[in-house]
Amino acid sequence: MKKNGFLISIEGIDGSGKTLLSQNLYKALKEKNLDILLTREPGDTTLGKKLRYIMHEEKETVCDMAEYLLMATDRAQHFEQVIVPNLKRGKIIISDRMGDSSIAYQGYGRGLNTSMIERVNQWAMQNIKPNVTFYVKIDIETAMNRIFERKEKLTSFEQEKTEFWQKVMHGYEQIFKNRTNVVTLDGTKTPEAVCKQVLKALTPYNL
Repeated sequence: MKKNGFLISIEGIDGSGKTLLSQNLYKALKEKNLDILLTREPGDTTLGKKLRYIMHEEKETVCDMAEYLLMATDRAQHFEQVIVPNLKRGKIIISDRMGDSSIAYQGYGRGLNTSMIERVNQWAMQNIKPNVTFYVKIDIETAMNRIFERKEKLTSFEQEKTEFWQKVMHGYEQIFKNRTNVVTLDGTKTPEAVCKQVLKALTPYNL
């Protein structure tokens, strides 16, 4: 597996703790002297940074369909420039969000055609799928409290109403219910406990 690289995606709603988990997992695997890369969607390429700004700061100028197509543009660039080359180098890649986010957010959350999103995702991702996906599940109230406790400027997504988040969470449940490569985590646990669970789940992969 190391020869061909290994792709890990981490999913969850805003405030779930997935970004902190991504960082903690990166540090833990780095301590094992593994060849590892931490990346994210959207925004980990030069083009992606510009697209991330538009989607997070200028949402009022972007319709729902355009929002997804911007995500797909970022994803295509991300795979071409970051994911594919580093998998070929045999790296272990941790990605904070990937294609499933668009199915949950723009598909279930915005009400766009999920089948179309899946097809475009497959194209943008060059038919590559994560070896394993970790879904950080959490209740909406706890997630929103965490976001507000940061006392940072809210992104356009973080400003969404409860109804939107209910749809997104339902989307994740539907997306992952029949997947065999998905590990669901309790996002209300401490960051250390969540990371420990992930490391245990990665044991069969010799990571």
